[in-house]
Amino acid sequence: MTEELELISQLQSKGNKDAAFRVLVAQYKERLYWHIRNIVKSHDDADDVLQNTFIKVYKNIEKFKGESKLYSWLYRIAINEAITLINKNAKLLQITNEEAQNLALNNLESDVYFEGDAIQLKLQKAIATLPEKQQLVFNMKYFQELKYNEMSQILETSEGALKASYHIAAKKIEAYLKNN
Repeated sequence: MTEELELISQLQSKGNKDAAFRVLVAQYKERLYWHIRNIVKSHDDADDVLQNTFIKVYKNIEKFKGESKLYSWLYRIAINEAITLINKNAKLLQITNEEAQNLALNNLESDVYFEGDAIQLKLQKAIATLPEKQQLVFNMKYFQELKYNEMSQILETSEGALKASYHIAAKKIEAYLKNN
């Protein structure tokens, strides 16, 4: 905890900001990349969102009040940036968000950076059938292995609601996998 407070202090000071930011990026880039990748599906889109996330963090670190953990704040920004990208892509193509996500999912098979097999692809298709909130909760719990209290801070939702969302999502995914 003191390391995090020290990093925040350095990020918010003019003299140490750049060096501290490099530490922040090194510390969180991989976790955030995979979190974003689970939302947007595409490697290129995930890279763009990750870059936008860190740009927002760099520009707005002075506004961080420390009311949550630093990574909770980072994840929240990453989620918002990922959703913004999905919305932007949908608007550009004049399709719904669900259609944009299905398009990204269909492109996953030809994505050279996708290392999953047929089972992983089927799981991604099952996840894509979930409502947005359930997708986030499932991805954070299943892939990121976050605890409910951590997810509660990030998504600003009660732990009980998150447990229910995860349980419902898991049941829907199980049903999808059995039927497809």
